[in-house]
Amino acid sequence: MQIRVTRNRWLAGAIVMIVLATPVFSQTAADTSSNKSGKPDDVSLLKQQIAEQQKQIEQLRTIVDQMKQKLDQSPNPAQTAAKPAQTAATQAPNLGQVASTSPMVPKAAEKSSAGSGGSLLASTSPMVPRSVQKAAVGTDTNLVASTVIPSAAATPPPQTQKSDPDPPLQLHIGTASITPLGFMDFSSVFRTHAAGGSIGTSFASIPYGNSIYQDNLSETRLSMQNSRIGFRVDADVKGAHVIGYMEADFLGNNPTNVAVSSNSNTLRSRLYWVDIARGSWEVLGGQTWSLITPSRNGISPLPGDLFFCGQLVDVNYNVGLFWGRIPELRFVYHHPSNKLAFAVALDSPDQYAGGSAGGPLITLPFALNGPTSTTTTTSASGVTTTTALPTTYQGELDYNGNGLNAPNVAPDVIAKLAFDPSKRVHFDIGGVERNFKLYNPNNKTDYSATGGGGFLNFEVDVFKGFRLLTHNFWSDGGGRYIFGQAPDLIARADGSISLIHASSTVSGFEYTHKKTMIYAYYGGISVGRNVAIDTTGKPVGYGYTGAPNGQNRTIQEPTLGFNQTIWKDAKWGAVNFMGQYSYVTRDPWYVAHGQPPNASLNMVFFNLRYTLPGSAPTLGRLAQ
Repeated sequence: MQIRVTRNRWLAGAIVMIVLATPVFSQTAADTSSNKSGKPDDVSLLKQQIAEQQKQIEQLRTIVDQMKQKLDQSPNPAQTAAKPAQTAATQAPNLGQVASTSPMVPKAAEKSSAGSGGSLLASTSPMVPRSVQKAAVGTDTNLVASTVIPSAAATPPPQTQKSDPDPPLQLHIGTASITPLGFMDFSSVFRTHAAGGSIGTSFASIPYGNSIYQDNLSETRLSMQNSRIGFRVDADVKGAHVIGYMEADFLGNNPTNVAVSSNSNTLRSRLYWVDIARGSWEVLGGQTWSLITPSRNGISPLPGDLFFCGQLVDVNYNVGLFWGRIPELRFVYHHPSNKLAFAVALDSPDQYAGGSAGGPLITLPFALNGPTSTTTTTSASGVTTTTALPTTYQGELDYNGNGLNAPNVAPDVIAKLAFDPSKRVHFDIGGVERNFKLYNPNNKTDYSATGGGGFLNFEVDVFKGFRLLTHNFWSDGGGRYIFGQAPDLIARADGSISLIHASSTVSGFEYTHKKTMIYAYYGGISVGRNVAIDTTGKPVGYGYTGAPNGQNRTIQEPTLGFNQTIWKDAKWGAVNFMGQYSYVTRDPWYVAHGQPPNASLNMVFFNLRYTLPGSAPTLGRLAQ
């Protein structure tokens, strides 16, 4: 407001000066007329002088308009308006600073007019552009000096702001930023044995034995299934930062003819969650990387802050990695120092008995194995009756792909504490609690069990570009979190529950130099034996003598690979070439006579990846 008043005063003062200058011009013309009244061209001379004065007035108006434009283009009007009143009082008064009909001139101009004897406060230093001075040559020399207008040239032109580089790809709807994300993969894999499936390896069921075709044939596959598509939405809402995240790939359940004429791979959801962060607190809900997944940086659901062997070409990652992408409700507290974070999560449960991704199945007791069983009774008269009894343990458990039908009793509870003393070191520790419940229709009894596990993760940058890491998990009843390569439990003959001990690790190093990353990991899974005796006198459970050779004692996989960035640009995305070699072995608990002691598999992967351009906006905790 003060700027507008000041501008108006400048304009009013200029107009006043023009009005006051006009009588002076008239008086000068009158004096000239009286001195030369006898000459016939006095009237013409007077008209010429008036015309010249009119031109000067127009030039002065042009200067006023230029000053107005400069004031409108002032880059920091707030600073001008905020100057203290005493500062303005110490400055030389100038035209437009006060509302007065008397022209206001700088003190320097007043001093220059003291000895002139003139009545116009003349100055020998005109403050108008040289173009106006030249136009006034031959006219009254006090005319220009008496109209004290700061030179338009004295006001520096506004500085041209440097344009920002083209921002990464983002869309904006209202105050929300939408960032497309994803990449296009062209993957290939060669395996020395026909493991089946796709570009993901079923570690627990690699071919075993020397008399089956899978162990005697190799396989080669090309695929785009690991390509990703998704988006991220960021918005600041009432002091909180909100992130919505969606990611999908093409590794869904394919039709049986997918490999014939058109590889029309099925889209599959991976991640779909919303996160709200305000101050030190954060709440997340949706399908996300489980809190049990090893972290690289604090506690965060963003893939870049997690360790899941993302540079591997094998879409099932590495043996020994414990993780999940499942529905979860998470609460997080971040210490103000950003060096400490604690989280608790409720994960969708699954009482798992095997069969996922080649994982081994447990052996159920005879009376609880199958859709129905029979019982035979003989009456006193000698009549024998056979009665079918419902046996539902295959239905009550996630048994060989029965996941969404299993009646789980309560969510899994996971807690994690993360510590990042510096950018070079990350450490986290936590645990999971799991609950199981079954109903035996044969004896009409409920059976419950509580299991769980703990995990310990550590990563450290030994020197620039070289990182050592180890991720470890131990559990009773936690096999589902080791990619389902071990069951959670067995059932005894009476239907009661006994949990299976399972543990895993992924340890190794990563070295990055310029555009090249080299890595090496060792992954291992150990599954404990858990045996019960059935009513038939035969052993059941997991790892007993005579068990199927899919019930493994250990699974191991050393991996070596590289990730080479060919080029990378914020506007155009990135192109990477990736390679991986892995050697997988599995050792069954029981080896039949004449069979090899274990199964082994060599694999070579290559992948060409184009990553979409774009990065998340720098808003909120998770965007940093």
